[in-house]
Amino acid sequence: MCLYFFRYEQESKTQFVVDAVYAFAHALHHLHTDLCTQNNENEGGQQSHHAHSESVWYRKPVVDIHSQACPDMASYDGKDFYNNYLLNVSFVDLAGSEVKFDRQGDGLARYDILNYQRLDNSTGYQYKVIGKWFNNLELNLETVVWNKEQEMPTSACSLPCKAGMIKKQQGDTCCWICDSCEPYEYVYDEFTCRDCGPGLWPYPDKLSCFALSIQYMSWNSLFAIVPMIVALIGITMTIFVIVLFAKNHDTPLVRASGRELSYTLLFGILVCYCNTLALIAKPTIGSCVLQRFGIGVGFSIIYSALLTKTNRISRIFHSASKSAQRLKYISPQSQVVITSSLIAIQVLITMIWMIVEPPGTRFYYPDRTEVILKCNIQDMSFLFSQLYNMILITICTVYAIKTRKIPENFNESKFIGFTMYTTCIIWLAFVPIYFGTGNSYEIQITTLCISISLSASVALICLYSPKVYILVFHPDKNVRKLTMNSTVYRRSATTAGGQAMPTSSGYSRTPLGTGVGISASANAATIAASSGRASQSGSQNSPSPDITHKQTIIQNNEEAWIDSQATPKCE
Repeated sequence: MCLYFFRYEQESKTQFVVDAVYAFAHALHHLHTDLCTQNNENEGGQQSHHAHSESVWYRKPVVDIHSQACPDMASYDGKDFYNNYLLNVSFVDLAGSEVKFDRQGDGLARYDILNYQRLDNSTGYQYKVIGKWFNNLELNLETVVWNKEQEMPTSACSLPCKAGMIKKQQGDTCCWICDSCEPYEYVYDEFTCRDCGPGLWPYPDKLSCFALSIQYMSWNSLFAIVPMIVALIGITMTIFVIVLFAKNHDTPLVRASGRELSYTLLFGILVCYCNTLALIAKPTIGSCVLQRFGIGVGFSIIYSALLTKTNRISRIFHSASKSAQRLKYISPQSQVVITSSLIAIQVLITMIWMIVEPPGTRFYYPDRTEVILKCNIQDMSFLFSQLYNMILITICTVYAIKTRKIPENFNESKFIGFTMYTTCIIWLAFVPIYFGTGNSYEIQITTLCISISLSASVALICLYSPKVYILVFHPDKNVRKLTMNSTVYRRSATTAGGQAMPTSSGYSRTPLGTGVGISASANAATIAASSGRASQSGSQNSPSPDITHKQTIIQNNEEAWIDSQATPKCE
């Protein structure tokens, strides 16, 4: 019997049963104390301290006459007993541990902490108690064996998230995974990322956002320096030509160039070069207005003047076979009025554009890391605003083709033709480059500046370099006789034998019916040259009626021509 007693091992769950019995005993004792010791104070069978509430726990009182329980205990509501007495029990059990319950009816957590260890001098393993947990942790670290670790490892379901990361819950509130916010987002709270918005970027700690620096073309950028150098060279050359023409204002060469239209054309070239400065400047309302007016009006000045010139040349040289009357609207005043009218159309278009799309600035975001300050000009609206200039360029090119075979003394028409061909090539290349570089504002602005400057340079060099060459290096050739075809002059003098008649331009002219011709008309040279062949059927000194008729037409137009289109011929 003794051997059996010493070999006895109590079931591990027995202590819970014992604690449960003691818990009910303590609760009933407290109920008995509260109810049965105050019977004298209760009147009419009602209790003053605890009144029961009817529920599923209620039962009729059945009291054993030998029991110490009073009738009030038997009729007390079980639910009230559970909430008011059983959950409030607190005592120390036989094992020396405190027994109490929380409001959910759970007992206090009590754990033995075990460590799976290898037995000494053996290949077997067993669990060894290395600590306890009851309200707080009691752990003997010296007895703990870590798995391939020399130091105590971190014990956590999930580690804290790093900066810029949020928690994404996974079932248990203690466990989560860390997820990074997008580069343009900041951490609003530990579970939420929020977008900073356009033009803003989060700080490195991702707790808030800051405004990105606004970008625009800088004066010291290579993309600005190159077009500025080209523009400044062009401005210098244009001013030099204007000054040179002003000093030689009344010379035959300048008069032959059509002074009014020449100055107008030079002013348009100067405006085109100055557009580069407006395009590179920081976008403001003022600079944006200058860009709209400068580009459109600058080109319209150039090509309106060229269109007026080529139209006058074409009408004069194609009128001989149609009418003997003097042409209208070829005087310098008429040409200026026509040119101004063509320019006014572009000004009107620009004004309408400003009403439809008011000038100003806007922010452009090619991606989330850039903020570009630009003028409030859409690429397509800019293209449509230049549609009128494209029409002028096209018409000028057509006229240049029509007048390409006029005589050598009128070689300015050939220069105008070459100018228009080159301009068409420049703008055909510019359009795809401009729209293909929309995401790079520096390349787009540089391309536009270079294209404008090239168009102005082509007009300046092709139209004025021959004149500048004579004015600077051969002023001796800037005389009236070099604007005349000498062969025509001699043939006309022999044929007519008459006296020369002064013209309104101050130069002499042979009477009608003679073979003399001026360089203002290529037909004069052709007629005079063919008069010798026509005289084989008659006297060499008597021109044919057809020749005389054409000479009459040319001389009728000479008064208004005033040598404005003749270029001195180097001999």
